[in-house]
Amino acid sequence: MVAALIGNSLIAVAKFVGFFITGSSSMLAESIHSVADAGNQGLLLWGGKAAAKDADDEHQFGYGRERYFWSFVVALVLFTLGSGFALYEGVEKIRHPHEIDNVAVALGILGFAIVVEAYSFYTAVQESIPFKGDLTWWQFIRRSRTPELPVVLLEDLGAQVGLVFAFVAVSIAHFAEAPIWDGIGTLAIGILLFFIAIVLIVEMRSLLIGEGADQRDMDKILAAVTTTPGVTKLIHLKTQHFGPEELLVAAKLDFEDGMTVEQLAEAVNDVERRIRAEVPYARPIYIEPALNRPPEPDPAHDDDH
Repeated sequence: MVAALIGNSLIAVAKFVGFFITGSSSMLAESIHSVADAGNQGLLLWGGKAAAKDADDEHQFGYGRERYFWSFVVALVLFTLGSGFALYEGVEKIRHPHEIDNVAVALGILGFAIVVEAYSFYTAVQESIPFKGDLTWWQFIRRSRTPELPVVLLEDLGAQVGLVFAFVAVSIAHFAEAPIWDGIGTLAIGILLFFIAIVLIVEMRSLLIGEGADQRDMDKILAAVTTTPGVTKLIHLKTQHFGPEELLVAAKLDFEDGMTVEQLAEAVNDVERRIRAEVPYARPIYIEPALNRPPEPDPAHDDDH
């Protein structure tokens, strides 16, 4: 992520130089987009560092949700700074188009940025594949409990598509002598960033509120609990992510009748061991025993009373 931060910063500088030389609004929109991306990488790095703090009396379950919070902030930054500015600039340039100077410089910078962003996007895809499993990419983005991966994937995808929009728009504006296309390209970039930001805001909000384990981990936990010797019934099971690598598991279980306190304690410990063997980041785990005993007779209905 540090490499992505440095790369986005250098690309932003190159795009700004291109904008000052050419005056292209598409180039300006892409410059702001790269500034937003670089800032977002910095926020994600900060969130990862903040989440690593040890639990204390005020935050007894730790700071794992810092990663969700800062990912949510990233989505808002992309929405306001990236999309909002590009939409405004696009409308202005459509209303007041002007010729682009030094088109060769603009196209050269955009071409260089497309190559760099393509490599960055490829790297993000490769890092996400082990976590994606059998899910489609859309399912992975919707269900991932690791916020940085969907954010980086959609950011890089948006950057790549936005650069193509800008390259095409600048080319048409110059070679077809239709400068209004520079504004149309800028507007297209703003609309693209708007939809990406909305998706991220919705998903990061859901993680920030608190999501349970995904279906694969739920199946593993259920199997671990119900196959533990001494467990006769699962009454209910609740889970919630405090962070991508920290999962709260709480369950109420019926155990066999006649267990001593020592046997019951060992059965509870066995449940916890089996859960952690299947889902290593399941911590903390709270098990509530509910012994399956027949109901006591009601004295009001006892004939001998």
